[in-house]
Amino acid sequence: MEKEIDEKKQGTSLVLEQKEGNQKKLFIESYGCAMNFSDSEIVASILTEQGYNTTQKLEEADLVLVNTCSIRDKAEQTVRKRLEKYQAVKRSINPSMKVGVLGCMAERLKSQFLEEEKIVDMVVGPDAYKDLPNLLKEVEEGRDAINVILSKDETYGDVSPVRLNSNGVNAFVSITRGCDNMCTFCVVPFTRGRERSREPQSIMAEIQDLWDRGFKEVCLLGQNVDSYLWYGGGLKKDFDKATEMQKATAVDFAQLLEMCAIQFPKMRFRFSTSNPQDMHEEVLHVIAKYDNVCNYIHLPVQSGSTRILKEMNRQHTREEYMELVDKIKRIIPGCSISQDMIAGFPTETEEDHQDTLSLMEYVEYDFGYMFAYSERPGTLAARKMEDDVPEEVKKRRLQEIVDLQQILSEKRTKRFLGQTVEVLIEKESKKSDKHWSGRNSENVVTVFPKEHYKEGDFVLVKITDCTTATLIGEAVGYSEMN
Repeated sequence: MEKEIDEKKQGTSLVLEQKEGNQKKLFIESYGCAMNFSDSEIVASILTEQGYNTTQKLEEADLVLVNTCSIRDKAEQTVRKRLEKYQAVKRSINPSMKVGVLGCMAERLKSQFLEEEKIVDMVVGPDAYKDLPNLLKEVEEGRDAINVILSKDETYGDVSPVRLNSNGVNAFVSITRGCDNMCTFCVVPFTRGRERSREPQSIMAEIQDLWDRGFKEVCLLGQNVDSYLWYGGGLKKDFDKATEMQKATAVDFAQLLEMCAIQFPKMRFRFSTSNPQDMHEEVLHVIAKYDNVCNYIHLPVQSGSTRILKEMNRQHTREEYMELVDKIKRIIPGCSISQDMIAGFPTETEEDHQDTLSLMEYVEYDFGYMFAYSERPGTLAARKMEDDVPEEVKKRRLQEIVDLQQILSEKRTKRFLGQTVEVLIEKESKKSDKHWSGRNSENVVTVFPKEHYKEGDFVLVKITDCTTATLIGEAVGYSEMN
């Protein structure tokens, strides 16, 4: 579950600039993590060249695509309901409409969707988006179309994604695909394949394009960004077979992050997601050295119990994780750290749960993404472990984790009272059209009166008040990043 799932964005239908001459209508909806939303931008870019413009009216669409997630059962059930809605529209309003499923769930449920339930015309896995023009031809000729082959080298480095629903300020740039970690609760290695990295120059070219178009912040994205390793192409696991020259000229994540910071000094950089055993000290020194690399690390742990971490195949102990946190706090004082946490993993005892709570207190997380364990078909946990923690126990433990995180978040947010922080203005505040909203380097949402400032400005804000998760203040001028 090394992915941040923003509940507010789930099911967003995407719209982009209309291309003159395009006659066909595409309705595309996304569920799951930032990687899925980023992939939808790649898909829209490919289909723009095939004569499609996006629409937000489902009923008028020639092609309906849903980009899916297999991380949690809830996401899967939501997608099933949406597919039923598409089918109803197809039957009663638009019989020529074609329906396709993209992404992680597509790969896992291909035969069910196409053959058994007959609810879609097309199933496209996360490595097969470039095959969309061929698959659409199959569908138009009345045949079901499927491509869920996982690639060893596809990174979409040569596809320039359109920016969907963008505020023109922040953008995601994918740098790795797939995952090698094989956590027992996670479907990602099976739905997105093995880990491979994208060529650095294509990443820099994409960031340059974003800079030229006025974007001010980039989040480097991957299932596991810290294990980024470019040595000329191919899977990360095959690096030991690389030539001496390839090894000598390889680029790792710390080097890539430093390249970004140096080449774009007036652009701010974040990254997600980090895996504890792959986070090297060099990355921490890069964050500490460059002001335009944010003091924020999303560091999923999933459990505070070494025994449960072993059951999850997390490849690190509680103590090793705590040592890494100590190192972060020493090298980057004031750095924000956030967590992913699973309550009620198979065999979890009350003692294991208390270990999780005590780890949270030790780290003092700024915020977190917390879930009760739900068995995912196809994972090792589903095949080998009994889901033996009763539902009411899972719910209680999850609530205790959430309640503790609320206390920690409030404490961490209050540390900014009286300080002046640098904020990148992202949008109008949800609660007041007279206030701007943005985030500081530590990823805390900050609101302040608009005055003469505008979206995309870096502003120094004196913090006068706060809620559990939001800073409130007044602008005192532009920052040096402007």
